[in-house]
Amino acid sequence: MIVPSIDLMDGQAVQLIQGRRKALEAGDPRPLAERFGRVGEVAVVDLDAALGRGSNAAVVEELCGIARCRVGGGIRTPDAALEWLDRGAAKVVLGTAAVPEVLESLPAERVVAALDMWKGEVVVKGWTERTGRTVQDGMRELRGLAGGFLVTFVEGEGMEGGFPEDGIAALVEAAGSSRLTVAGGITTADEVAWLDAAGADAQVGMALYRGTLGLAEAFAAPLRSERPDGLWPTVVADDRGGVLGLVWSSPESVRAAIETGRGVYQSRSRGLWKKGESSGAIQDLLRVEPDCDRDALRFTVAQRGSGFCHTGDWGCFGPARGLSALERIVRLRRAAPTPGSLTSRLLEDVALLRGKLVEEAGELGDAVSDSAGAAGRSDGPTPPGRSADSAGSAARPGSGDRVVEEAADLMYFLMVALERAGVSLGDVERELDRRALNVSRREASPPKGAARE
Repeated sequence: MIVPSIDLMDGQAVQLIQGRRKALEAGDPRPLAERFGRVGEVAVVDLDAALGRGSNAAVVEELCGIARCRVGGGIRTPDAALEWLDRGAAKVVLGTAAVPEVLESLPAERVVAALDMWKGEVVVKGWTERTGRTVQDGMRELRGLAGGFLVTFVEGEGMEGGFPEDGIAALVEAAGSSRLTVAGGITTADEVAWLDAAGADAQVGMALYRGTLGLAEAFAAPLRSERPDGLWPTVVADDRGGVLGLVWSSPESVRAAIETGRGVYQSRSRGLWKKGESSGAIQDLLRVEPDCDRDALRFTVAQRGSGFCHTGDWGCFGPARGLSALERIVRLRRAAPTPGSLTSRLLEDVALLRGKLVEEAGELGDAVSDSAGAAGRSDGPTPPGRSADSAGSAARPGSGDRVVEEAADLMYFLMVALERAGVSLGDVERELDRRALNVSRREASPPKGAARE
């Protein structure tokens, strides 16, 4: 698949030829990250850090909040790599520091070892120093220590002249179970498809910036269809992963969706279908992903308006349930306040809302304590024919019921708080996903007022 690349110098997106001469400036990298992030991970390279003449760390961290980024450039110690993993990088890309004694201290699945090659020889330190090693030597040395390898043909970087196809099979074999990404000279959609079939991803910068290669065309190149009309079945999911429906996509609809950032599909009877164009129930496209066989797609969208289905339901398989349904109800109350409604009052009265949040959190804490106490008590000998575990459960009927009820109460008030702040449950889940990327773990802090040793 395609891995779009953003190279940074002085806070701006640039492209270099052979790592030396600046060929173009692409300006603010943030819109690029938003667009590139719709098709998967984005490679972000801090060229100033790689060349030892500055840092774009603040910009890189911001880009990590916009898209899933594999971050590289000037990361030369385990501490620096761990810091970037904690700052939101999906992966770190190590070049000079891609040596066993560094990689052994890092989570392999979050590391890409970069082996930059100049005419068959590995080069380091921003492509300025030759090592005398071949790429295959480096990959064999690091096998098992990195979840991926990035091989850049430096002589083709920025040249848009293709890459040496005859050497790819050997590189894929040398990578073993690690995924290979190839960069340098990739220009056409056919090359992206060829690499995917060979077992490698294509990291592309210059061709995307110059328009030689379209982002959507590059994304769709590895896809295949067994249908006579060439369409791909497409599962549409909301930003919390809930399935909204099943539709169809074509090269034209995928291109329109990726370029506009909206939910656009292919109707088998009406042609190009821009969801919500007439109903107002538009979709913001968050990302599009192929399945493992490259013959089906999943669109993840932020659904607006009444919902996805023409019946007015949230999805084509029925109305929203659970927290998604609650979120919709609270949102409707804000759009059309109902006199006497508790939700409407809470949305207007921040002091009342704060008080209920504190109250319900306390009641949930009490319920947890009561449940824990019940779990530790026994009301007599175990009846014949029953295990001690089942007897314990019977001795505390409904011990978890109150926890469920109090948690539901708290979730209701929490949902109102989110709506009042103009954020969604999906935003909270994305923050949790971001925190899950942290490698360093913090110890739990004692409650306020508790004695410290």
